[in-house]
Amino acid sequence: MTLLRKIKLTVYSIVLCFAIYYWYQVTFASTDTHTSIAIAISDEPEDTLHLKEALAYCDSLGYNSEFAILINLAPHSGNYRLFVFNLETKDTLFKGLVAHGHCQTTDNRFAQFSNELGSNCSSYGHYRVGGKYDGSFGTSYKLIGKDSSNSNALNRYVVLHAHECIPTEPREDDICHSEGCPTIAPALLQNLIPYIDTSRKPILLWIYN
Repeated sequence: MTLLRKIKLTVYSIVLCFAIYYWYQVTFASTDTHTSIAIAISDEPEDTLHLKEALAYCDSLGYNSEFAILINLAPHSGNYRLFVFNLETKDTLFKGLVAHGHCQTTDNRFAQFSNELGSNCSSYGHYRVGGKYDGSFGTSYKLIGKDSSNSNALNRYVVLHAHECIPTEPREDDICHSEGCPTIAPALLQNLIPYIDTSRKPILLWIYN
């Protein structure tokens, strides 16, 4: 057998081996090599119960359902706890950090609640965002408590305002306390002002735990 014939035979053998291997892989492929099919994950916020309740509340009272402020004071203050939703589409428009009341103590990492005058605690419940004014902390909005748990909001001067001590990003440590007001970062307030000022319907601010 000539050298050229030996080379051709070797090449043919190699090609045949690859062809057999490819046929085997296609025909008897292991289930471990199957491509995974991606499962679509909904973008709907986790806290759907409160969103549904907020939408029902706004619809029943004729409030703005395209812009509502929900504040969950259950986590510690270094977390995002304020969320601004379009309740109809469930889109998150804004989110940010928010202070809770100090309740006359410096050891108050998690929110405590009271509706009593002079308590300096947060008060949970539904609020209607009231009139805009220029106060000691700059642009502020009165908050009218709509429940028995926050009925003293106006008398306690619980308002929505900003303060430089509130950061814009989450942190492991706590942030500063307020005297009962839901206090936010100045940049966040600036984002909220156009929505609040141009709303033709009352706006819901709901604090819950």
